[in-house]
Amino acid sequence: MQQEIRFATFNVCNLSQPGAKLYDNLAPLTPDDYQAKVLWTAQQLDQLDADVIGLQEVFSMAALRDVLAHSRRYSNATLAGFDPAPDPHTGEPRLTPQVALISRLPLAAPAHAYQLFPDGVAMPEGNRDPDRFARAPLHAQVLLPDERVIDVLVIHLKSKRPDYRHGEPGDEAMLYAHANLRSLIRRGTEAVALRALLSQMDRDGRRPRIVLGDFNDTADAVTTTIVMGSGCVGLDDEELSGRLFDSNQIQRGRDRLRHVGYTNIHEGHYMTIDHVLVSEEFNPASRFAVGEVLDVTYLNDHLLQAKPEASDHGQVLVRVRMYDERRGRERGNEM
Repeated sequence: MQQEIRFATFNVCNLSQPGAKLYDNLAPLTPDDYQAKVLWTAQQLDQLDADVIGLQEVFSMAALRDVLAHSRRYSNATLAGFDPAPDPHTGEPRLTPQVALISRLPLAAPAHAYQLFPDGVAMPEGNRDPDRFARAPLHAQVLLPDERVIDVLVIHLKSKRPDYRHGEPGDEAMLYAHANLRSLIRRGTEAVALRALLSQMDRDGRRPRIVLGDFNDTADAVTTTIVMGSGCVGLDDEELSGRLFDSNQIQRGRDRLRHVGYTNIHEGHYMTIDHVLVSEEFNPASRFAVGEVLDVTYLNDHLLQAKPEASDHGQVLVRVRMYDERRGRERGNEM
């Protein structure tokens, strides 16, 4: 039976069909650009060699299927995801980035996208789409070789890019400040909505859980810690319950003297904004642990190479060792 499961998160950076106009300041991909991007993305997937991969910035599921067809390791993998939903106000198709999931392990049920915020969560009045995620989180139930099920969520929170209102100039300090505040409010509200979804999943039934995503902020940022359910101190069972943990912080092989993990470079600053979070079932401090994070690897060499077809994000790869059921029961009895 497979004892090691590998999880990864990968922002593929504007994966779209050639000729598609995504943003005013971004030229559409030419056929040659598209081919180069498909091949690079396929090669990067093969290098990750993960069993389950969460992806962000997918504008076209057809383009993603093309990537898988050019890969060596994922041509027969399960692909879960959805093309962008129509504009809720006009009903017209729109090109917006979505998340997706690739799995070499079977899914126990069809994947589900959460378009709307849970009840009780909403953006302040006057904001666009106040009741929904900009990029709908994707939930998949991954079936392990021993028949256990892991809940996997793929997410992409709002970026720090200033959210200017239509017609606003971008050269005044106060307008810039308010535009940044709107982005922060959007990212914060999405974080609260995710925490509400995760808490509801806890109430519906206890299962191991992994969240793969581009959080657009560091692991200690307020928005990230909201998703994690942080706030308690100590390590007793009640304080671990329902929380998520940064894989990088709890990995068994962490070397505190040599840490080169970063997934983004912006204006010369090296940041880790892509994370793999795990529930207490993968934290060895919990008596409910069914496995543990062995190590975390960052694939980020391409960020210094500036290839146009490459992503502007590094990838995060996490190796998890699953305990056998007998060892898991013994741990529970000892603690």
